Amino acid sequence: MALFGSDKFKCARCGQKGDPIGYAPVPTELGEKIGNEMCKDCWAEWQKKQMQLINHFGLDVSNPDSHTFLFDNMKIFFYDEGVDMAEIDTSKEGSVNW
Repeated sequence: MALFGSDKFKCARCGQKGDPIGYAPVPTELGEKIGNEMCKDCWAEWQKKQMQLINHFGLDVSNPDSHTFLFDNMKIFFYDEGVDMAEIDTSKEGSVNW
């Protein structure tokens, strides 16, 4: 019998019962932990935040320094580990001319 919305899993971030991501979304120890402890909705929320960070800071995702920055923010987002999430200045949203 398949368990849908298993009572055995509770997301470590939002506290909702359901299903974990079920795989390591990034090939690291942190990714393994997130895959086992977080729900799919929280992962989708992180993906949106990550895209904002990449775009706002103009990150080159092939650069190891960018990976470090994103992993640091991932730890803050999911586990409150670290100083503060990088701030995105939205005061000029819609008014930037390229």
